[in-house]
Amino acid sequence: MCRLMAYLGVPLPLEELLYKPSHSLIVQSYQPQEMTAGLLNADGFGIGWYHTEQSTQPFCYKNILPIWNDINLVDLARYVNSHCMVAYVRSATPGLAVDLGNCQPFKSGSLLAIHNGYIEDFRQTLYRPIREKLCDRLYQSIHGTTDSEHLFVLILQFLDQLGGPPNDPESLAIALSQMIQFIFQLAQPLDLKVGANMVLSTGTHLIVSRAANKEPVPTLYWLQQEQGVLIASEPLMDATWQSLPEQSVTVVNLNGQVHTKTIF
Repeated sequence: MCRLMAYLGVPLPLEELLYKPSHSLIVQSYQPQEMTAGLLNADGFGIGWYHTEQSTQPFCYKNILPIWNDINLVDLARYVNSHCMVAYVRSATPGLAVDLGNCQPFKSGSLLAIHNGYIEDFRQTLYRPIREKLCDRLYQSIHGTTDSEHLFVLILQFLDQLGGPPNDPESLAIALSQMIQFIFQLAQPLDLKVGANMVLSTGTHLIVSRAANKEPVPTLYWLQQEQGVLIASEPLMDATWQSLPEQSVTVVNLNGQVHTKTIF
């Protein structure tokens, strides 16, 4: 299980979010408190951000090193300011390679995506059924081997079928919900465990799911501060964090409004 974080609000240096909180993503990489599988998140990390609210192309920085070993990230996090960012630290599923092709965030146009969870025995079970659902363009866009990337591309497939703009938050929320329902249906006859905590970002909205088909559902919290909204697998600091409802999709906008809808 990975640990993830997202932020939307007034521009902040990345170091304010990555390094300064007492239980930051750096700390969660080696001392997580609420993981339901695995012990460490030492199999790489990734960060995605937008330069301005008008940015149509986000930036990404990825590495297969543990996040605490990347000496370049310290200066990068001091230099970059952003109003919208996503980040994660990876605990690789056994059998899925630790390489840059399998590092998140995943990107498509203005979209960024990060995922915490897994599909049980993915390569032996749902790998082919998911790929058979995809059009040729999306099938060929997959670079890695992870269940996470396949779930993201499946969202893009449902988004195409809806016919809406690729960065429309309502369409993305529907596509995310449809993906989760589809995966759960595929998993049911095989009695597979699926975790689907995901964050999609457009630069102006965060679209967030907290879902799993079996207990326990991986944790996911949100915090509204004066400067913006934080999403995190585990609270980053002492504050009034709220747990996102299980089996739900939440949309956050730049005004700090948070709207949640239950999937099931």
